[in-house]
Amino acid sequence: MEPQVGPEAAALRLGWPAVLLWVSALSCSVSLPAPPPPSLVPRVKTSYNFGRTFLGLDKCNACIGTSICKKFFKEEIRFDNWLESHFEMPLDYLPSYPANYSDDSKTWRPVEIARLISKHQNEISDRRICASAAAPKTCSIERVLRKTGRFQKWLQAKRLTPDLVQGLSSPLLRCPSQRLLDRVVRRYAEVADAGSIFMDHFTDRDKLRLLYTLAVNTHPILLQIFPGAEGWPLPKYLGSCGRFLVSTSTSLLQEFYSAPPDQAADLAYQLLRILESLRNNDLNYFLYFTHVDAAMFGIFNNGHLFIRDASALGVIDKQEGNQAAARARENKDIFSCLVTGCQAELPSCEAIPEKQSLVLVCQQVLPQLLQGKFPSPVQQQIDVLLAKCGEGARPDPEVLGVASQLKDILRPLRTCDPKFAYRYPDCKYNDKF
Repeated sequence: MEPQVGPEAAALRLGWPAVLLWVSALSCSVSLPAPPPPSLVPRVKTSYNFGRTFLGLDKCNACIGTSICKKFFKEEIRFDNWLESHFEMPLDYLPSYPANYSDDSKTWRPVEIARLISKHQNEISDRRICASAAAPKTCSIERVLRKTGRFQKWLQAKRLTPDLVQGLSSPLLRCPSQRLLDRVVRRYAEVADAGSIFMDHFTDRDKLRLLYTLAVNTHPILLQIFPGAEGWPLPKYLGSCGRFLVSTSTSLLQEFYSAPPDQAADLAYQLLRILESLRNNDLNYFLYFTHVDAAMFGIFNNGHLFIRDASALGVIDKQEGNQAAARARENKDIFSCLVTGCQAELPSCEAIPEKQSLVLVCQQVLPQLLQGKFPSPVQQQIDVLLAKCGEGARPDPEVLGVASQLKDILRPLRTCDPKFAYRYPDCKYNDKF
């Protein structure tokens, strides 16, 4: 059923076709919109300007991509009703926006429209790019990036190799193997003919968008190379438009800190299982967090927990090993520091312990979720195990063993109930669920 909207939201939606018609060629050329009906001039004009700058299409091809822009144009992505009462507010400061998505304009499902980095960070990043070329603050971002030595190497490259990503600050690229980079290219959804490890079908524009995304925030790349449809605990990547990506929507984990005991136990158990799957999986990749907080995890409406923000995930290839850039410091350029915190020295690939994600989660997330939920003897056991699990000085086998004990305690505390739709009614017939 189509969501009910008020007059202000309706005016907003009327503005989207105008916005995306202007950029329907997905270029940055400027043209004038057709004049709207007189009664709607104030609304449509505000929406028009808001949409173009809001999406970041004027910055392409220093953006994520344009694969889902047609959905906006066809009004198959609409901002949620909450925008009605806030239409006059400067909405561009928010990191993400609830929206509705449809494939047929009849049935709708909730999605999230999210920035790679905050608006403030984008402004800092753009100024850095201009400053790197001694250009004015309002320089052509794309023109400056195209002239860099790194991008010129990308233009000549047939395959994405470790030397092309040396010096980028993302933890995903800290220990890049050729197998991992081939997966990035093969699964890259912003090109028409994905599936090859070679970049022959990439245009110059495609290469710049991929490089920019890898330099700023690899979250959308991780959603593409480790999709939820293949069992990875990540939301579905639906596409991008300008500097925003669209993915399936969920509730934040911190919203469940006051959940009843059986639900808290279920979520904690799922989280421990997720960390286990990141350490040991069929593809032989070791995924680890560099830092965690509750906002990085979300829950689908069927009760299934997943990683909603993958920006802090690093990847080590246990099968092929890593080809870490020994000369990474020699490859620093403007792409190496487009976000704050890029100066921080990350530990070497060999120094990442298996326990790392467990220690972080036991320190930062699980105590708030499980605190005071259960009868005294059980609660004491949980509290003791969480304290041990969060001790970074303990060796890997001890922390992994403690996590296993914690799972054993939490498992029978979960109930087989329809509210856990992701495992109901299977849990009635199989203890595995």
